[in-house]
Amino acid sequence: MGLLETETFELWMSKIMERFDRHDQMLSKLAGKEIKEVKYLDGERLLDNQDLCQLLQASKRSLQRYRSSGTLRYQMLWHKIYYKESDVQEFLKNHFDEFEGCRKVDKRGR
Repeated sequence: MGLLETETFELWMSKIMERFDRHDQMLSKLAGKEIKEVKYLDGERLLDNQDLCQLLQASKRSLQRYRSSGTLRYQMLWHKIYYKESDVQEFLKNHFDEFEGCRKVDKRGR
C-alpha cells in the first residue's frame, strides 16, 4: 500500500469506529444503562484499576503490590493508572498458576 492509500484506509477505519461507538452509546441508552467509555493507547485497549480488579478478582492493594514489585506494567495517564491489555495478558500468562492456586484454596474454604 502506498502512503496515500494507508492514510485513506486509516481515516475510513477511524470513521467506522466512531460510528460503532455512537451506536453502542445509543443502544446502551435505549437499554437504560450508560456504558463506560473505553480508552485506547496506540490502538490498544486500556483497563483502569476497577476493570482489572473485576477481571482478576483482586483488590486494589494487590494491584498496587504487583505494580510496586514491577510484576505488572502500567501507564500513568491523566493522573490515573491504566493497564495495557497486552501487559495484562502477559501478566496473566506469567502468573496464571498463582491465580488458579488462590481460587482452589478459596473454594475449599482455606
